[in-house]
Amino acid sequence: MINLPKSIATYIEANARLDAQGMLKAFAPDAVMHDEGRAHSGHAEILALIQKNIIALQAIFAPDTLREEDGYVIVEGPTTGNFRGGPLRFTFRFTLENDLITALEVTL
Repeated sequence: MINLPKSIATYIEANARLDAQGMLKAFAPDAVMHDEGRAHSGHAEILALIQKNIIALQAIFAPDTLREEDGYVIVEGPTTGNFRGGPLRFTFRFTLENDLITALEVTL
């Protein structure tokens, strides 16, 4: 197990439980999540994205690497769930401030 910053650990632990509200708690109110080629801003949009892409697909991310680069915390690992081609390896690029996620970019 890798030693994740608190807000990222909160997000990952809630993801393992498929707990959308728990995942959302890790984000600042004005956070931005980049996924599917577009930005999702604020809690309402991020929650909708979590419901659609994580909860509905039962997508669980299992981080296995962690590094810091240019002010970002980068976490990589496989994601399993009810989708074709899985498990898929994702990269999560986090920006953190005051123990909250202020930005998250998700890429394959």
